[in-house]
Amino acid sequence: MSFREVPGVLLVGSDEQSVRGICNRTGKPIDGAILVIDALSPDRYDAIVGSAAVICARGGPTGHMQSLCRSRGIPVLRIDPLELDALADDVTIRLDRESVLLGRAEPATQPPPFPSADLDDVESICVVISDSADIQSINALRPRVEQANSYFIREEFICFAAGLSPIDSLRAGIGEAERYGAEVASELCSMADELLPGQRLVMRLLDLRSDDAAQITTGAHVDDEPNPELGLHGARWLLNERHYPHAFQSLRTHVREHLGANADRISFAVPFINDRDEFLRLRRSLDLGDDTPLGVFVETPAAVHAAADFCAAGAGELFVGTKDLAQFYLAADRNNHRVSAAYQTRHPAVLAALRQAVETGRDAGVPVHVFALGADVDHYLRHLPTRRLMMCTAELRRLAA
Repeated sequence: MSFREVPGVLLVGSDEQSVRGICNRTGKPIDGAILVIDALSPDRYDAIVGSAAVICARGGPTGHMQSLCRSRGIPVLRIDPLELDALADDVTIRLDRESVLLGRAEPATQPPPFPSADLDDVESICVVISDSADIQSINALRPRVEQANSYFIREEFICFAAGLSPIDSLRAGIGEAERYGAEVASELCSMADELLPGQRLVMRLLDLRSDDAAQITTGAHVDDEPNPELGLHGARWLLNERHYPHAFQSLRTHVREHLGANADRISFAVPFINDRDEFLRLRRSLDLGDDTPLGVFVETPAAVHAAADFCAAGAGELFVGTKDLAQFYLAADRNNHRVSAAYQTRHPAVLAALRQAVETGRDAGVPVHVFALGADVDHYLRHLPTRRLMMCTAELRRLAA
């Protein structure tokens, strides 16, 4: 049977060289199908995680839902929007050629090359996960990756997986906010039950941009923002949302009740924060005592320059969010493929920022974890003074193979 090849750009790779399946244009879950969608979004979470692959028309390689796919090993190919309507029935995504074949075609047989890196050079890996299954898959690797000593989960990913609507709950009163916190705690405790001795779990506090929040909120009003990426989210949103502290206290109470003496295996980190003032105000808002550790995500230029202040103010550890940091340093939207050439995770300015954050933490005796895409691991190990990385689940599995 004849076929036509449509060129594209591979946003997220996988262990396979090709993926063949039936196109799913419904936006609903169809296990093993290839999801065809204009753009990846939180309201399509179930459809995304059940897919063998995704073909989209918009977005960059490091968007939030692309990160979910990277963790799960779900390949994502972006094609010209004008070609999207041509996708129907059977298609084959050729990851090695960054294209999609319309019609039945013989799949490729050789796995695509993957950048190599010596994991022996890594002291610690904080594995980016989306659920308990990711912890199980890493801990099941043989030989075991001993450096995988912590796991990282976004609160919003817990919401997507558990079908929670955080804005609706938080704005329905204290009781609903507390119930929401308890449900998040239940999910966290299930993940903690999968940890091996010596491992821990870090949750990044809720960081929903208004455009993402609007897609999973049904009852509460979400204000439109002209530029959600630079809008009311992260630490500034947490300080503004009056019932979030009730949800967080409920979460911590349920974690302590379930885990007891092991409750300290779960810790928390603040997203999208700029300075010491925000950090201290948030600690007070969440009613955290001086003996309760709280990590900080360094993902804005201001946060890089405030890293020493965060350490002095009691930050337990720093997590360098390379994907956001790159877009802010280079003024290149990571979700806009039109500026993808300008978005460079190895740009000298980005590397200088990463180096400054690592050295600041080292001087203060505070651990610093740098997020690295699989393709950047070896480069970062050779050019940055760090041996502590954050990596997505599927990419770590590929490097460990």
